[in-house]
Amino acid sequence: MNITLAVDEQVAERARVAAQAMGKSLNQVVRDYLERLAGEQQRTAAADAYAQSALQSPGRLRGWTFDREQLHTRHEDEPR
Repeated sequence: MNITLAVDEQVAERARVAAQAMGKSLNQVVRDYLERLAGEQQRTAAADAYAQSALQSPGRLRGWTFDREQLHTRHEDEPR
């Protein structure tokens, strides 16, 4: 797909110089940026979906709850 952008001439020239210093064309730099941008949105969407799933999950505790007293209880077979 071809995209036309309106950019200040001085900005475009500085961007060309920067791209050339990276060994790339300005076109390639813009393409790379758009690919990273699209990938970041996909990663963000996947992370959001995972977080939502985790919040809705009943978990696997099978009724177990945290007990602060158990935290400090030692069993006889544990080293001291």
